[in-house]
Amino acid sequence: MNNIPNEFKINKQINHKEYLIDGIISKWDGNQTNVYSTLLCDKDDKEPYLLGNTPEMSGEYALKALEAAHSAFNFGQGVWPTMKVYERIQCMETFVEKMLTKREEVVKLLMWEIGKNLNDSRKEFDRTVEYIKDTIVEYKRIDRKGATFQNKSGVRALIRRGPLGVVLCLGPYNYPLNETFALLIPAIIMGNTTIFKPAKHGVLLIAPLLDAFKESFPPGVVNIVFGRGREIATPIMKSGKIDVLALIGHSSSAISLQDLHPQKNRLRLVLGLEAKNPGIILKDADIESTVKECISGTLSFNGQRCTALKILYVHEDIKEEFLSKFVIAVDELKLGLPWENTLLTPLPEPAKPKYISDLIENAVNLGAKIMNKKGGEKQKNFVFPAVLYPVNKDMDVYKEEQFGPVIPIISFTDISTPIKDMSESNYGQQVSIFGKDVDTLGPVIDSMVNLVCRVNLNSACQRGPDIYPFTGRKDSAVATLSVHDALRSFSIRTFVASKDNDLNKNILREMIDSKKSHFIRTDYYL
Repeated sequence: MNNIPNEFKINKQINHKEYLIDGIISKWDGNQTNVYSTLLCDKDDKEPYLLGNTPEMSGEYALKALEAAHSAFNFGQGVWPTMKVYERIQCMETFVEKMLTKREEVVKLLMWEIGKNLNDSRKEFDRTVEYIKDTIVEYKRIDRKGATFQNKSGVRALIRRGPLGVVLCLGPYNYPLNETFALLIPAIIMGNTTIFKPAKHGVLLIAPLLDAFKESFPPGVVNIVFGRGREIATPIMKSGKIDVLALIGHSSSAISLQDLHPQKNRLRLVLGLEAKNPGIILKDADIESTVKECISGTLSFNGQRCTALKILYVHEDIKEEFLSKFVIAVDELKLGLPWENTLLTPLPEPAKPKYISDLIENAVNLGAKIMNKKGGEKQKNFVFPAVLYPVNKDMDVYKEEQFGPVIPIISFTDISTPIKDMSESNYGQQVSIFGKDVDTLGPVIDSMVNLVCRVNLNSACQRGPDIYPFTGRKDSAVATLSVHDALRSFSIRTFVASKDNDLNKNILREMIDSKKSHFIRTDYYL
């Protein structure tokens, strides 16, 4: 580790043995799971670096966490779901203050655990804090809106949003802080109680935040357990006591978990799943800016994003010019360690380099060529991006969400080709369209908005800003995640209705004045 800047060194293994259930941080004395970093920092390194370990908890403890969350919710009568809005907001503000003190520790672990570069690791932390603050602001707005009585056809109603119950929260490894908290934070603030298991990769970085969760929320509101997904999630789902499954990951995992629940009609789903977002490059596209956007779109964090551009369609008329400039730009990229802030960093999944090589080999055997000189080269746990052309529908890289540094390219002469492919795809998250002519763009956009949920004009696909909807069609998502929509996804409209007569008016006035109900009120938190 001699070549690592001192501020980014991890000088000793992190032996993490703590978990949070029912407001108590306890020590685990059972089996531990080793956590490895795939950052091979020295020339002589042959094996992944052992960062530390975390508890390998059993189904028994998963059910203890579930019972804590279930008791804290108490069929909607617990302290947290009946707490005043401003009190829940104060708890969340306390959490943000405590979370900020752990910034450098979490950023360092993001780099070491998943290989995310320094700038992106800092951005993930800061964006998460911003997301929480924006959620608080939006929650206040929703509460203000619910503080007004409505009167229609002689029926007066006070309509608010209420919690759903107990939430099982499972986040992804590629954004183990931001996307996990995009599930967890709105679920909590709306009055739900939660069980949270960190992702397989990016697990140690949650450890510094255990105290913040414990000290900010009442017992049982946030329960954090560690272990294998199947061992933890299976008994929880089989219990039938989960009201919401919140997961960002693969659709196969979501389906398996749903199937375990004995009363599926009672299970609300909030899912961010896989995508195969295409970039469509029209013949009048600005080549220079398109190449730049496509480099970012395909290779930021090595393409390990659901919003990455995972296949490019290039018009036949500009195919040669685009390919020549794109492959040069790809080959000019540098491999590096996270603190060097290169676009290309080590892959965190040990099996991913072989998977990428297999995709490349399959495509080449079926007629594709590796267009860039460095394409597919492996150095320890690095894989240099491979640009593949021409790609066809028989190739695995066409059919699968590769989630890594390989870029399939198809040429087309008629825009109906990519549109037809997208309509037949199992996925429908986003698309990027590059071009200038409005006569062409207009009809294409009109087609795309009914196939995906976000159309990006002359820019790469992305999630943010977080106030905009983030969702997908078909197998890409269930429900919508954004600051406003996530609060709606983790809640349900509920209201009190009364006939508009003097008796009921007097009761409501007295209830409001006496503050006997947290629900029936017309005040709100500024």
